[in-house]
Parts: sequence; structure tokens; C-alpha cells
Amino acid sequence: MDIKELLANDRVKPYVSKARFGIEKEGQRVDLSGNLATTNHPEILSARDEHPYIQRDFAETQMELITPVTDSVEELLSYLSAIHEVAYHSIGDQEMLWPLSMPPQLPESEEEIFIAKLKNVESVQYRRYLAETYGSRKQMISGIHYNFEFGDELIQALFNVQSDMDDYKQFKTEIYLKVTRNYLHYRWLVNYFYGASPSSEKNFFEDRPLNEPVRSIRNSRYGYTNSDDIKVSYSSIQNYVSDLSLMVKKGLLSEEKEFYSAVRLRNGHQIPHLETNGISYIELRNIDLNPFETHGISYEQAEFLHLFLLYLLSKDEGANKDEWVQEGDTLSDLVALEHPLQQTQLREEAETIIDEMEQLVEIMSLTVSNSFFTNLREMLADPSKTLAGRLFEESEKSSQSEVAIRLAKENFLQLWDKPYQLTGFIDMELSTQLLMFDAIQLGIRVEILDRQDQFLKLQFKDHVEYVKNGNMTSKDSYISTLIMENKTVTKKILHKRGFRVPLGDEFNDIEQALRSYEIFAATPFVVKPKTTNYGLGISIFKDGATYEDYQQALTLAFQEDTSVLIEEFLDGTEYRFFVLNDEVHAVLLRTPANVTGDGKQTIEELVNEKNLDPLRGKDHRTPLELIQLGELEQLMLKGQGYQLDSIPKKDEVVYLRENSNVSTGGDSIDMTDQIPDDYKKIAADAVAALGAKISGIDLIIEDINVPAAEHKAYGIIEANFNPSMYMHIYPYKGKSRRLTMHILHYLFPEVV
Repeated sequence: MDIKELLANDRVKPYVSKARFGIEKEGQRVDLSGNLATTNHPEILSARDEHPYIQRDFAETQMELITPVTDSVEELLSYLSAIHEVAYHSIGDQEMLWPLSMPPQLPESEEEIFIAKLKNVESVQYRRYLAETYGSRKQMISGIHYNFEFGDELIQALFNVQSDMDDYKQFKTEIYLKVTRNYLHYRWLVNYFYGASPSSEKNFFEDRPLNEPVRSIRNSRYGYTNSDDIKVSYSSIQNYVSDLSLMVKKGLLSEEKEFYSAVRLRNGHQIPHLETNGISYIELRNIDLNPFETHGISYEQAEFLHLFLLYLLSKDEGANKDEWVQEGDTLSDLVALEHPLQQTQLREEAETIIDEMEQLVEIMSLTVSNSFFTNLREMLADPSKTLAGRLFEESEKSSQSEVAIRLAKENFLQLWDKPYQLTGFIDMELSTQLLMFDAIQLGIRVEILDRQDQFLKLQFKDHVEYVKNGNMTSKDSYISTLIMENKTVTKKILHKRGFRVPLGDEFNDIEQALRSYEIFAATPFVVKPKTTNYGLGISIFKDGATYEDYQQALTLAFQEDTSVLIEEFLDGTEYRFFVLNDEVHAVLLRTPANVTGDGKQTIEELVNEKNLDPLRGKDHRTPLELIQLGELEQLMLKGQGYQLDSIPKKDEVVYLRENSNVSTGGDSIDMTDQIPDDYKKIAADAVAALGAKISGIDLIIEDINVPAAEHKAYGIIEANFNPSMYMHIYPYKGKSRRLTMHILHYLFPEVV
């Protein structure tokens, strides 16, 4: 069967790039000085052994980060990045992850290398067996396991255009066996480009130490390998399974998973089931950690592995399949033990492979990064550009340990730089990022159904919940959301239930509203769209308004909605109450966008300076929003006798907005502990009256020391069905309220 010819078939080519990916990345926890950590695995992650994203490998200090299966390399690395961030924030600000495959300096005694403190007794016993058989030091080596699956569409298309086999499952298994044999033969190329373990730190070797740097200790005979008498054939799935079973029967392996090949055949079940169920995907286990990448692997590496596996699918293999694989073992060890700056002995063959890979890209009309092949050829021409070469040259200036500590600290600073963001998903709304962070930390599976629409599927065991925008859930009915979205309906329901709300009128066209100018002109009033959130299109006039300003306010409001409300202005301070399941979990005082004068700078200059705060951004990706200088802000300044080039006096506070929404540049101050319980009860009862479980309800309170039962002590101006949570979690001032965690425990009360 000529797979290369089949791949070029017009019925196959559209599916050639289809694949699924997953990564398991190991790494040692160290303190900020680069010493192996002495602490236990973080308690917040250790409620159960089988956390879906963050586990322990052999040792208590050896973290394993596991991505979900993704349909693209981009999504794969987004998840890996996010899980890294959760891991770092879970271990705290006094630890970091060692960036090398070879561990940091180990204790002199293996007894001081602590096996993972798992709850499952069998898992602990297995690790003890490994320590006795191979030694704990070897177990401390870390790396990347790269899980790869050809798209079902691709394999099905290949099956449909061939005539040699009539059993799809068998065909699929043979596809993976061929790729596996070729990978085992040619894996030396991965060692050359991406090997990154040139030397070891103190106390790794007990005997036979390597005195010269190499490309990859981990992938050499000095790394983590089985004994030489472990022989397993990849010639057929039957031989593979029977050989592994024989090794276990002879006592050479304790169980099948102790077989440490560079490729592991997978089907989601135990190895004996491979024969009946076939191969679903393969696991590449010879990837060293990339020390120059924060997350241990680069996009280009992942891109290379995908294309390399496609190439290996098209590549002919040796006539004797077992000899072909065994020859690969020899070549892999040869390249792994070459000096990092040495031209590989297999350079000519490597150049041929790269040329053939490039030809495959052209034939298949595939897309790769612009510099993809240029970078590969540069590494072939100059070994100092390979990972091992770069690490060796950096280490020559000081030591490998010092380089590792420096890189680890750079990663540490990067991952703590913006704790309010979930790296990998910063294009999403901030409350959604925070909810995803907490879900990952709790071990709740997160699937993004629609990234742009902030739509998530959350799953814990068999329990599934769908969440939109961080807090729109199944707990609220569709009608309660519609009620809160409609300010007129909200006000009518609350008014009939005895809550104080502002009086006013609704207008459906601007001409009708303009004719009512005299009704509102001399009194404090508010103009706002009927249904929009985030304070958009709202104008507040505390002392009435001129006809021109009234007209401009209506124009802005009608730009946001087809219906506009004009209501009485309630005097007092506005507070946002976040209500969840009939309980107030947070209260926020929001001050309108403002600047404080210094007697020198203009208002525009002061705004620009305040906007330099790293907490300020746009599109709800930061805890505070940038202060704008649009029509509404300039209208507000005009009412105070200012223009953009006015210079306020020193310490004079100038407000650029009447509405206090954080989303329009306001400042947030936590007041949860200062607000009396009677006002919290008003907020919770009002949300319940609307039939809602999750809401951000806004109250105007003139004096929080006056009981809520007093006449006109408060007024409810609106209820929000999609309240932002990030401003409570990262307030401008005051205590953080982790509302996203409350949401998750509300949705998944079984999660401990």
C-alpha cells in the first residue's frame, strides 16, 4: 500500500492536516534558589489523585500538567499555558518549576527523594517498586509526553481510497503501527533538534557518570530506560501485546505500563485491549523540556511533530520491521550522545528528510510557519542553534544550574505578572478567564464551546453545567434573564413588590422624548437605554439640563437601544450588590471615572497618565477599564466648566462621568463588610422577587447608617443578569471576593 500516493488523492488532501493533540508535561518544584522543594503538593489540588489537569508523577515534587485533547496546536498550547498559570498560583509565590528535563541537585540519599503521597495504595506501591528497580534518581527525570491522533476524517478518507484492506479498525491500527515504527527509527532527528539535557546536576549519577556534555542524557542509554533484556516487537499488534504479556509473565516487567518505549500505543483502555479494540492514538515520550519556553515546548516544536508524523506516514520503512526499529534505537543513542556543538553524523540524511518534508508540504498544500524550514536548516548547519547547543553555550558562561535558575525566575515573573489573567485565553472576557482558572484548579473539566461568545461546558465526573459569560447558568430561568434585561419590567415588578425604584417614562423614538423636555428640564434626571449593560449610553443630570445637552444625551442613548428611559435621579451613593442563591456575597462602591489635578497637567494628560496603570485595559480583560475621552466625558466636563485642555488645581478631583460603572473607567472599592445586613437583605429579596439566582443589583443609598426601612433610604436602579465578577475579585481598593469560586461551588456542590 503506497500511503504517500493515497495522501495525494484529491479525496484525501482536504483532511491531511486534521489531527488531535494532547500534552503531559512533567516538572520538578523548586524554591526560588533552585533547590528541590521540601513542601507537599498543594492542598488545593490534592483533594484527589486523579486531578484532570495537575497531578504528581513519581515524586511529591514532580508535577505533571495535563492538557485536554484539542483539535489544533494553537488550542493545545493555550490550555498548556493556562494550566501552567494555575499550577504556579497553586504552589504559591515561593516556588517555581525547574525548566530542565534533568532534575536540580538531588539529595545525597535516595531516601530523601519522597515518593508522591497519593491516596491510592497501589499507585504508591508501584512507585516504590520503580524506586527499588531503577533508583529514585532516574525517576526524577522529566519531559513531555506528546499525544497524537490523526483525524478520523483523514483515516476514513485513506481507507475509502485503498483496496488492500476491508476492516477499518485493522487499517487504522496498521496506520499507527507504521508511523510508530518509522518514528522509532527516525527519532534521532528529534534528539538532534530538540534534545535539551546536556549534563546532570550533583547527585544524579551513582556510577558511570557522563564526563562530557551530550545532546540528551534523557534519551540516551544513561537516561530512563528498561533493561536490555526487554524485547517487544512492533511488527504487528498481536506481537506487541503478546510480547508485553510475556515480559510481565517472566517478571521482567511488573506490568505493561512499565515498558518505557519512546512511543506508547494507546486506545484509552488497558494494553491487552489493543488487540481487540485497535490503536486510537500514539504517545511520543522522548521530548525533552525546552528550557527556553515558559511552558516547556514551543509552537514550532508542536508544528514539527505534527508534520514529522505525517511525513513518517508517507515514508517507506525497512523490509524487516523489527530490525528497522532496533536500528532506530542505535541511531537515537548515537545522536543523543553527540556533543551539543558537534555536527551530527547523520546530517546528510537529516537534510534529505527536511527536503522531503518540504516537498510533502507543497504536494499536500499544507501551511507551516514562514520560518519553519529555514530554522530547521539553520540548526542542521549550526548545532549551536539547537536546544542542546544553546543550553550548553549559555551554561559555559556560568553553569547549567545557574542558567536553569535564571530561566525559572523569568518564567516565575512572567506567570505572576498579571494574576488577574488566564494566560492562553486573554482574548476572553476577564470574568470568564477567572472562572476557568478556578475550575481548572478545582479539577472541573473546562471545554470552550464558543470562545468569542464566552460559552463553556464544565464537567465534574458525570455532572455537566453550561456557563456563558462566567455567571449565566442553568440556575436562572430564561424569563428571569429577560426580566433583568428589561429595565422597565424590572422596575414594575420591584415597585409592585414594595421596593423603591426611580419614577420615569419610556420612549421609543427621539422625537417623542424631545417633546417631553419640559417635564424633566428643571429636575435631576437620568437618560439611559432600556436594555444595555456596562453603563453604555447613560447620561446623568443632577441639576437639570439645557435642551441641547438633553438632545445629545438622547442621541447617545438611542444609539445603544431602540427604547430609552428617562428617570428621576436618586441622590446618594451607588453600590453594586452581587447576589448568589439568595445571599449577598460582595458589595462594591464604584466611583465614576476621575482624575486628580496636580496644578500642572491638563485633564487629557492626567487621563493618559492614569491609564498607564497596568490594571487598566479595555474590553473587560483587566480589572479596571481605561478612562475614555468621548462625547459623554466631554459633555460631563462641559457641565463643570472644563475642557480637555483645562488644568485642574492641585488635589482637585475632576469627574469625567456621572455613572460609576467600572466598565466606563470608574474605580472599585470593596464595601462588603461595611454595608449593614438590612441593605443586604433588601438586595437579596429584590433579586428573589425577580425570580433570579445570580444578579448584580444596583442600589442608591444616601446614608448606610440610616436603616433601610426609613422612607427613601434607598432606591434600586437596575438588576444585571450578567454582572461582572472581576471588579469584586480585583477591586481598586479593599478585600478580594472570589465570586467565581462561589459560582463553581454553587454549580458543583459535590466538589471538595
